[in-house]
Amino acid sequence: MHSTPIRRPAAFVGLALASVALLTACGTASPGGDGGEAAEELGETEGSVSILAWPGYVEDGTNDPAVDWVTPFEEATGCMVTSKTYGTSDEAFSLMKTGEYDVVAASGDASLRLVAGGDVAPVNTDLLENYDAIYDFLKMQSWNSVDGVSYGIPHGYGANLLMYNTDVFTTAPTSWDVVFDKSSDYAGKVTAYDSPIYIADAAVYLMAHNPDLGITNPYSLDETQLAAAVDLLKTQRANVGEYWSDYLKEIQAFETGDSVVGTTWQVIQNSVTTGNTDVVLPEEGTTGWSDTWMIASEAASPNCAYAWLDYIASPEANATATAYFGEAPSSDAACEFRDDCESYHAGDEEYASQIWYWSTPIAECLDGRTDVECTDYSAWTTAWSEIKG
Repeated sequence: MHSTPIRRPAAFVGLALASVALLTACGTASPGGDGGEAAEELGETEGSVSILAWPGYVEDGTNDPAVDWVTPFEEATGCMVTSKTYGTSDEAFSLMKTGEYDVVAASGDASLRLVAGGDVAPVNTDLLENYDAIYDFLKMQSWNSVDGVSYGIPHGYGANLLMYNTDVFTTAPTSWDVVFDKSSDYAGKVTAYDSPIYIADAAVYLMAHNPDLGITNPYSLDETQLAAAVDLLKTQRANVGEYWSDYLKEIQAFETGDSVVGTTWQVIQNSVTTGNTDVVLPEEGTTGWSDTWMIASEAASPNCAYAWLDYIASPEANATATAYFGEAPSSDAACEFRDDCESYHAGDEEYASQIWYWSTPIAECLDGRTDVECTDYSAWTTAWSEIKG
């Protein structure tokens, strides 16, 4: 996932909070905190809520006085927000074990671990007024639901794209082969995302180019399939000039010419100032992210937690937060408050269908196979250390 937010200038409009205010006033019972069942109704808000999130997801004006979507929420609900940011999904998973947070924004490489660990509770989406407007292709997916039960609401989404230097590539590449099988043509100037979840990018490529491996889901790899992906990435390693997780480093590398091709996000390409880069979603498809707001199974403030989930899904709040970070919003209604939805392909279901959203690799094969055991995230972490050397 994205460990550092893009700082984007934005004109912040007054946020529509009527539905959130209504939500916090209804009901008399508090949601249960046993992690086994979703709330049936809501009670009085508790006066505070503790949120764990990626940088740039919970802005209260501290970093920039002009960037604040927390204060309107506090004023409308009476739920005073305290927040903590984290840098990796592994860190978020560990922090949720402390029991100190009511809400977490989790990427797909953490969400299923949180569910399996009993750290988050099912979410009754009937209690969220803004849930219905969220794009259907983001709801009830493998990274935010289990056995038909919702464990949160989508925040925004994005694709991991192929960025290339147009001076080097006079014809736009159409395949990931330029960073895999043909990476030696650009030795030392290939860049790749620095995370074990990048193994899935290699798996997406192998799905198309080595079908005999039988990969049907890039997050569901048995030992043989994982080994093939690792071999591909070890070969690529010799040609990688830099692995990136800090977006500023990738921007700089493309501006100086130290990198000429590699994985990126749309917002990073938007930020390159030299005018000689472009992006493409290759023919094999790609990986991407769709983050989920989840509620702790032992939340001290479950009513305020539900209020936050409904608020952050409201059109203006979602538009503001996702624009600030640099990703597509979760609904068409949010696009009424943004002027860049087209560049992020917001609501384009055909485009979104080409994205394999980050999901936590687990031993139970996500592709439905029962005759083998798949490799879990710990195996991917070990493999990533071997790849990088």
